[in-house]
Amino acid sequence: MTIATCLFVWLSLFSFCASHALASHHWPVGGATRFYDFKVQTTRVTKICNTKDIITINGMYPGPVVYAEEGDRVIVKVTNETPHNATIHWHGVRQMLSCWSDGPAYLTQCPIQAGQTFTYEFTLVEQKGTLLWHAHVSWLRGTVFGAIVIYPKTGVPYPFPYPYEEHILVLSEYWKKDVLQLEQQLLASGGGAPPSDAFLINGHPGPLYNCSANDIYNIDIVPRKTYLLRLINAALNMELFFSISNHKLTIVEADGDYTKPFTVDQLMIAPGQTINVLVTADQPIGKYDMAVGPYMSARNVPFQNITAVAHFQYLGAYPTALGLPAPLPTFNDNLTVKKGLDGLRSLNASKLPLDIDENLFFTIGLNIEQCHSNNPNKSCQAPNGGVFAASMNNVTFTRPKVSLLQAYYYSLRGHYSEDFPGVPMRVYDFVNGAPNNSPNDTGSVNGTKTKVLEYGARVQLIFQDTGTVTTENHPIHLHGYSFYVVGHGNGNYNPLTARFNLVDPPYMNTIGVPVGGWAAIRFVADNPGVWFMHCHLEVHTSWGLSMAFIVKNGKGVLETLPHPPADMPKC
Repeated sequence: MTIATCLFVWLSLFSFCASHALASHHWPVGGATRFYDFKVQTTRVTKICNTKDIITINGMYPGPVVYAEEGDRVIVKVTNETPHNATIHWHGVRQMLSCWSDGPAYLTQCPIQAGQTFTYEFTLVEQKGTLLWHAHVSWLRGTVFGAIVIYPKTGVPYPFPYPYEEHILVLSEYWKKDVLQLEQQLLASGGGAPPSDAFLINGHPGPLYNCSANDIYNIDIVPRKTYLLRLINAALNMELFFSISNHKLTIVEADGDYTKPFTVDQLMIAPGQTINVLVTADQPIGKYDMAVGPYMSARNVPFQNITAVAHFQYLGAYPTALGLPAPLPTFNDNLTVKKGLDGLRSLNASKLPLDIDENLFFTIGLNIEQCHSNNPNKSCQAPNGGVFAASMNNVTFTRPKVSLLQAYYYSLRGHYSEDFPGVPMRVYDFVNGAPNNSPNDTGSVNGTKTKVLEYGARVQLIFQDTGTVTTENHPIHLHGYSFYVVGHGNGNYNPLTARFNLVDPPYMNTIGVPVGGWAAIRFVADNPGVWFMHCHLEVHTSWGLSMAFIVKNGKGVLETLPHPPADMPKC
């Protein structure tokens, strides 16, 4: 059966429109209120023989942790003390009826300009676990990021044995050059992104990098105790492997949702993802390496290959002892990545929609556009003298000059259209028969196109990786929602053979769509507003691998987007 026939059958199977499921609604007022004061500042750091100024929050790198409990109201005043535009995105926060506080520049707000202040307010409705916050303008999140830790309500235990201690491990990348200039140079060149100069664990590269023998993060460990490690990938452009020498990792949470315990030797964590693991100190007293290294599934892409190292050090170990090295998978070990995704099972998938109103099919991948520059040697450095781009359903997203949410709310014409295609404009063998005569047949359509969803619509969305330029694992993040990952597989999606998990699928906000494969997600459009969806490899977002959903208002005030805050920044 051809791909076109399979896609037609799949669409036909779900062409009916079922009634919307009704849910009880409460205004998200919150329990306790947590106040934070963020100052966007320039801070001088020295890493890997290099001293430079970077942008941080409150001079901290990584930034301050936002602590709260499930149901709390969080208020964060952000003051921009730098000459650069800034915004903060609360990655994984549902933002129920608070779309104005989501944070992506030119999507839900204009940037906070130099000297200006904006206050983000949101309630953590039915959310707990580990999330993250980061800047969401240009490549500023390369240095502006931090953890969000949401504890269960007082008196509510974890669904696993209580750990002796908890530790946050934020994984990131470091460049000797300024990250904002890097993005400008990337777009001006038309070529690919340079690799980072180091990987970091809580801001420390570890002893394998030059000038870093003492720049090592360390956790002191009591033998026979169990520890909860909150892993966060805040890297700009790299998916990462993580392991601890001679210790098992038991995954108990992913993207802020509890999972059935699942034990691995190593794991892959994509940018934007969070994974909580339990680690028991059951080895002889010693110093053990915690290692972070690259997962690179694309072809012909340069990347940093020096491992970042931190220490998992037992009390009683000699301080000068060498750490026992932690083995990592090879950089392109797709099997380890597949096993990790296969093993994720939600502890409670009670809100999984079984009936579907909207069936969507989005291809994702790279493009190479024709060169139209008068100076092609400088600005057309993609293969065959083209210009790199990226797209969903072959539409490259163009950021508007105003806030898309404001344009929608005030019915401002001319800033966006509502014609993002729900299925590919052309059906072909997406993985093995993709066009690759670049740049002649590898271009895309440019536009600020959105897809409109009715309030309460039960949505199924298939992400399909494509082979144009290269297949690749793409971590796709949806703002304002978490979703159930009901299926994934290799090759082209085939509705007649695809196997779905409709019992206990993981509930995530960022899904690594398998290299040369597909992933299926489901969610209920129960949060009105404009919601950005994009690849969390920042270079791909810069190239346009993104789109936006508009979720319409429902009935009554509890299903309606409120008016914008009075201090909303202006473009």
